[in-house]
Amino acid sequence: MLGTLVNVAAICVGAFVGLLFGKGIPERYKQTIMQALALAVMLIGLKTALACDAILIMIGSLVLGTLVGEWLGIEEKLAGLGRMLEKRFAGKDGEGSMAQAFVTSSLIFCVGSMAIVGSLESGLTGNHQTLFAKSALDGVASVIFAASMGAGVLFSALAVLLYQGSITIAAVAVKPFLVPEVVAQMSGTGGLLILAIGMNLMEITRIRLGNMLPAIFVPVLFYGLTLLAKQSGP
Repeated sequence: MLGTLVNVAAICVGAFVGLLFGKGIPERYKQTIMQALALAVMLIGLKTALACDAILIMIGSLVLGTLVGEWLGIEEKLAGLGRMLEKRFAGKDGEGSMAQAFVTSSLIFCVGSMAIVGSLESGLTGNHQTLFAKSALDGVASVIFAASMGAGVLFSALAVLLYQGSITIAAVAVKPFLVPEVVAQMSGTGGLLILAIGMNLMEITRIRLGNMLPAIFVPVLFYGLTLLAKQSGP
């Protein structure tokens, strides 16, 4: 859990810095920087997705994962949590902004190959280097996000703690299924979601990404079913 705790601390520190000094940054600078970050996010997502050749697995994961996410209403629950935090900590002037900042930044910090692979490495081998590198990136990004979107970014640290911490703890239980090709498929699917996050940040479209989160973990299910089919075969 050390890597995740460092990641959470980096986001909190970065968000505080952004909130303290963000008001001195002109709005047009914030907007342009956000667009630049969105382009970078899209590039990272595209490169990660293209690194995986299992296109059919990724398509199947997106479809099945999205069905599960829609059924669970993950996007609505994230937005509801954001609104709850907003009512508790934001004034009328911040109406709507905290929830959006919380959901957007939580997705950016949680969805991606570094979050998945780093958490798996942390749980399986005790190697925290990937999460330490992610912490540095998230810390810098949280400064810009907090300056541009507000205090909701700070609370995304809680989502990172729950998400990455859960993967780290669960990694031991699912260790037999986490072969390199499955991890690559999870990362590739996550890369597509990262690309979609960038599109949302650029306001090209509005994709309900929260409901697609289960897609990242569907490759584990597919691999488990494949093993069962092989064992039950002639």
